[in-house]
Amino acid sequence: MFTPFSAPVDAEIRGERAVLPLWAVLGAGAPQAAGAAYCAPMTISGLEQASRVLRVLHVEDSELDHQLIATQLARAGLQVQMERLDALPAVLAALEHPWDAIISDYNLPGYSGLGVLEALKARGLTVPFILVSGEIGEDTAVGAMRDGASDYLLKNNLNRLAPALLHAIDAAENERARLAADHELVKSKQRLHELAGHLQTSVELERAAIAREIHDDVGGSLTAIKFDLAWIDRHARDPEVRQRVSAALETVNGAIDASQRIMHNLRPAILEQGLVAALQWMTARFERRTGIEAGLSVGEERLALPSGVPLVAYRTAQEALTNVSKHAGATRVDIELSLASGVLTLEIRDNGRGIGPDDLAKERSFGIRGLHERAATVGGWVDLSSRPGGGTSLILTVPLAQDAIDALDDATDFGRDEDGNSIWGRV
Repeated sequence: MFTPFSAPVDAEIRGERAVLPLWAVLGAGAPQAAGAAYCAPMTISGLEQASRVLRVLHVEDSELDHQLIATQLARAGLQVQMERLDALPAVLAALEHPWDAIISDYNLPGYSGLGVLEALKARGLTVPFILVSGEIGEDTAVGAMRDGASDYLLKNNLNRLAPALLHAIDAAENERARLAADHELVKSKQRLHELAGHLQTSVELERAAIAREIHDDVGGSLTAIKFDLAWIDRHARDPEVRQRVSAALETVNGAIDASQRIMHNLRPAILEQGLVAALQWMTARFERRTGIEAGLSVGEERLALPSGVPLVAYRTAQEALTNVSKHAGATRVDIELSLASGVLTLEIRDNGRGIGPDDLAKERSFGIRGLHERAATVGGWVDLSSRPGGGTSLILTVPLAQDAIDALDDATDFGRDEDGNSIWGRV
């Protein structure tokens, strides 16, 4: 049934200007005349709630108590559509419908209000639940609050019912809003991860395309020019011409070396020979180029890795070595690759200055973030540990799915799937 506004509150709420006494706004004690019934002050959020009809399920076996509660809510200026039920099957069936709140007696025929609370929790509902009873022990009340009740009141002191109801509804709506926001945040993060993975894949595809163009067009043209210059050098008689040709050959050889270096950086062709071979080449090249001593340790000589994992491991090592050469000030770096219990682990350690919290907190520190996103594309993650003066350790961990491992075991002899496509990298 609908319980109407009481006239005094109706005049304040429904008027063109809602006027509240100062004590009501501040929540201070109300001035009471002798014998006057005290109506608890309504909060600002309570005013917002009062502008709508609240659907309340009242679990109560006494019609008189039901009328008392309805009257108390009406005096507080609330519009309430309240339905009274006392039979447990009817109450459980009513939980399938939407309610703004549930007010329940404690002692009910054949069951207690705590049983209704348990049923509410079992359904995963976040409806505010207020326990109202003529007699309830303190331990029982505290236990009910611990189990998820929003509040509890005694029937001989219903002045606090309206504020408690409004507060419980407001808290429940805030909680639902928070859960919805958390859900949207998780979805947003997932979309960002998917976008990052797509971008990583797109970048690698673009790099491969550019590397092929450099190899086919630029590399082919430079090689042709080299052959022509070599022919001119063999047939020229003028010493000045031969000198110019020799200089041009040196320039072309430098351009060929540069194009090969660029191709390796864009798409390391050596990965076709396996991850270990690629890491050996990278380690030797890094030591030769930077003068920093570098070592490589491999747990097993022959491993099978799903498609995509070797490239992720290679790029992780490449980024780590780049950071070591630029920022670490290290004299030695060690790379360790192992596969145990279906988990691939790649660790890069150096003895440099370490990374401080300020370095990781830089707004445009995208290198480490990129490693995290790249690892996520193959279901892995990156752990970074460091202390100033103690060096840095970067660990890439990639659990290999069991079905992928089984498929690799079946395809070990050929390294091809049923369609003839390469699905693994031999290391």
